[in-house]
Amino acid sequence: MVERKTVEVCYSPNDYPLYKNDHDIVVVIDVLRATSAIVAGIANGLKSIIPVSTLEEAFNYKNEGYIVAAERGGDIVEGFSFGNSPYSFMDPKLKGKSVVLSTTNGTKAINTPENKIVIIAGLVNAKAISKYLLKENKNVLLLASGWRDKFNLEDTICAGAIADELVASGNFTSNEDSSIAAKYLYQSASRNYFGYLKSSSHRRRLKKLNLNEDIKFCLTPNQFDIVPILNGKEIVAL
Repeated sequence: MVERKTVEVCYSPNDYPLYKNDHDIVVVIDVLRATSAIVAGIANGLKSIIPVSTLEEAFNYKNEGYIVAAERGGDIVEGFSFGNSPYSFMDPKLKGKSVVLSTTNGTKAINTPENKIVIIAGLVNAKAISKYLLKENKNVLLLASGWRDKFNLEDTICAGAIADELVASGNFTSNEDSSIAAKYLYQSASRNYFGYLKSSSHRRRLKKLNLNEDIKFCLTPNQFDIVPILNGKEIVAL
């Protein structure tokens, strides 16, 4: 009998040390909006995206002449031309170029794992991620970016969607309660993400900033058949 691989869900980067030794691939998820924007940008021809955790790093890259996007609390940071809207990353003028990105939660999560394969997921490419993970057949950790190191509903649901597909294949198993809860949340939400997440804290936060179009985009599943991967300091298409 072939030994099944594990797929587990971690709710925030703050909890990552509890899981880090047990997995080969880390899938970073920030549905609203960093990883959705990254997927959209790479799918639409960006050469690469360089994720940085701090605004200090972002300003340093800007001073070196890089194209830099920065967001904090849902708003574009003063001094930068755009934040983490997926529509900004699909601008045809950016094709073939590299963009530096710093966000409240997502880029910190991307830079958390060390010595792991790190791939980038949202609902917008969840099916492509599941196909890749089934092919690789390695132990997987689905890392939700959360909100300021706290539990986040939409990231957990996305993680649950991927975990559910892997477990359904018969090649993976989940042992942690966090993973089982994520799968049940996904199953409850899957018929209507937009309605289910209507009262979620980050959706309300973005709605106050008149970002409904971004929300609709990020909650529309499987728009892109790509797997962005962290290669050194840059995220590129696999």
